[in-house]
Amino acid sequence: MKGTIWCLHGAVGMADDWSGFSVPGWAIKRVDLWRFLDCCPMSMPAFGDALNEEAAATQGRKVLLGYSMGGRLALHALLQGSVWEAGVIVSAHPGLEDEPAKKDRRAKDAEWGARALRDDWSDFLEAWNGQAVLGTSAGGASFANRALLKQRRQAVARSFMDWTLGGQESLWDQLPNLPCPVLWAVGEQDEKFRSLGENALTAHHTGNPAPRASMDLWVGKGAGHRLPWDLPDEFAKKVGEFLEGVDS
Repeated sequence: MKGTIWCLHGAVGMADDWSGFSVPGWAIKRVDLWRFLDCCPMSMPAFGDALNEEAAATQGRKVLLGYSMGGRLALHALLQGSVWEAGVIVSAHPGLEDEPAKKDRRAKDAEWGARALRDDWSDFLEAWNGQAVLGTSAGGASFANRALLKQRRQAVARSFMDWTLGGQESLWDQLPNLPCPVLWAVGEQDEKFRSLGENALTAHHTGNPAPRASMDLWVGKGAGHRLPWDLPDEFAKKVGEFLEGVDS
């Protein structure tokens, strides 16, 4: 094996969402994010440190891949450590910069957290999947059985408090400091996050005349926010090509 790709799922997601993902020559480690919140609160920087410590204790080359919320967590880990040979950030937000927008997001996420605790689980999942940003993806995504996530609902609820975008430090100015090559991937139909990806590429290239490592942007044709599941074969192929470029 060339190394291991550590995969971080999104909000209201599961490690097994990555069960269909594979890249020839690479082992896949599907990370259960909820175990980091099972016992107590954990900030995003603290998560980055914890994941980096866990990865540093393993052998071989390591690549970090994060989707949506997992992408934001992955950015923290990449910026805070040097254990990763490359990173893949999918449909992620580097951070809000306007305080009223942050306050509004914290309020909305607090409500999602409350619903995760109190609502019938199927009603909560229906409301979550009914969001406009997720509607950019076609139905039928190959996810793990979300009914099984009900037993982790306390950790899911906590994530809306500890890992809310409204409480996240803006990472825009830090993007040129990413210590390894990064592939930023977005879906063509996901206009908001496609624009964020384009802006992230610009911030990386112009925020510092000599960024520490390269960044590439890939726009998946016809895909929405759930790019890895909208275009599973194309996504895996693109990640493989990116990692081949890192090797060369």
